Amino acid sequence: MKYRKMGKLDVEVSALGFGAMRLPIIDDDSANIDEDEAIKMIRYGIDNGINYVDTAWPYHQGESENVVGKALKDGYREKVYLATKLPIWECETKEDLDKYLDKQLEKLQVEKVDFYLLHALNAERWQKIKDLDILEWGEKKKEEGKIEYLGFSFHDSPEVFNTILDGYDWDFTQIQYNYLDTEYQAGKTGLQKAHAKGMGVVIMEPIRGGWLAQEPPQSAKDLLESQNQERTPVEWALHWVWSQKEPGVVLSGMSNMQQLKENIETASKSEVGLLSDSEFEMMEKAAEEMRGPVTCTRCEYCLPCPEGVNIPENFHLFNQAKLLDKGEEMAEKYFELDETARASNCVECGQCEPACPQNLSIIELLKKVDQYFKESA
Repeated sequence: MKYRKMGKLDVEVSALGFGAMRLPIIDDDSANIDEDEAIKMIRYGIDNGINYVDTAWPYHQGESENVVGKALKDGYREKVYLATKLPIWECETKEDLDKYLDKQLEKLQVEKVDFYLLHALNAERWQKIKDLDILEWGEKKKEEGKIEYLGFSFHDSPEVFNTILDGYDWDFTQIQYNYLDTEYQAGKTGLQKAHAKGMGVVIMEPIRGGWLAQEPPQSAKDLLESQNQERTPVEWALHWVWSQKEPGVVLSGMSNMQQLKENIETASKSEVGLLSDSEFEMMEKAAEEMRGPVTCTRCEYCLPCPEGVNIPENFHLFNQAKLLDKGEEMAEKYFELDETARASNCVECGQCEPACPQNLSIIELLKKVDQYFKESA
């Protein structure tokens, strides 16, 4: 395993971090984690050099922190930096801040969180942070020894990112960044600005929710193979991030042991400057061939839908149909979904949209998905 500095912090983190948002599950139920396999995977990762484990209150519909806590027993807690996140959207009073942190410490079975993030900040939540004096509260928790470093994860515009970045002396930040999202949300400019401030930078979605792991369109495949016929799509995506000096730990939400082993092997070969200028230029061209119509990362923040609609799966099928020109094949898969899980079952209650970190117009997009597949069938 290779290790990288986290900005001005006296911390060296593994190039690959274990993201606990996509743990193995049973019966396609994200709340039903395969605990034995998940614990086995987390411990295997730690045994092979991973020293940063990231979870959050809503992951796996509230079950991720419980499983991570179990995985870090038997001496594993002392081997890692543990990160979790305060669900700002759930906090309405100052009393809620302690309530959630204390519950998280209980679920994780720890007395302290190393990296504590204010989760999924945007303009509205930044205002709430000021209204509830959350930064002052965070400093108090640091003094009490319940958290070591205070940071934030982010989903909004570059302008909002700059405002938040300049609004406090943060220890670190976590941003979505991959070779499709260089000018999306914080983007490359935000990454560089955070690094210039001496902040540690955690990268999430380096493979865009698995989108960059699949077989690419032929046009993109030809571009990638023109530079290196041996690298897999995942290796291209990860090395693109690791080749840059600014990122610290790069999180991957691995769902099975094979993905974990492959990513550990790739991380062992990572280094700043590994990719050449010509390879970066080629990947910029490949990115234009890889963008699907819906920027869903399958994070599942929108779930559970009260009507049972599997929102991420609907968008994934739609993206594959459009980008890979597989309309008829994906339409068949769409109609194989349980009827309640299809886009057509949306009742427009609107519960999902405020939860979406990509700020997608989910209701309108689901209508488009259903219409497309009915026409493609």
